[in-house]
Amino acid sequence: MKAITAETPFLIREPDEFRLTLEQEEAFVNGRIDDERELMLIATINGEHIGNCSLMSIGSYKRYYHRCEVAIALYQKYCGAGIGKVMLETVLSIAKELGYEQAELEVIRDNGNAIKLYKRLGFDEYGIFPDNMKYADGTYADAVWMMKKL
Repeated sequence: MKAITAETPFLIREPDEFRLTLEQEEAFVNGRIDDERELMLIATINGEHIGNCSLMSIGSYKRYYHRCEVAIALYQKYCGAGIGKVMLETVLSIAKELGYEQAELEVIRDNGNAIKLYKRLGFDEYGIFPDNMKYADGTYADAVWMMKKL
């Protein structure tokens, strides 16, 4: 995750903010394995991690039970190769099987390629979060909230 965050301004953390110990990271991954309504896909090529895609419950409240959030991070050199699309299609299919009715995500407004992919997968834009992120250099980035009915 440190390497991926260093490659792109579109993720929520600065590289130095990824501070999980190996034990904490293992506990996080095991938490996804043990949770019946969450999932994390890990993409590898020749045993090397190249990205991941996750499905997360919005909350345990009955009123939110129909909603899930999806997120994806992929090394830049693999973007545009169809890997992200396959991971997202898989996660969305599983989300539907698990009974979710809508999938949601946030994407930085300047990430045009990601927005195009999400739209091809059926996501629609529903709102803008102005100044959602503030970068180390003092500049800001807006985020787009997107949702897809499953």
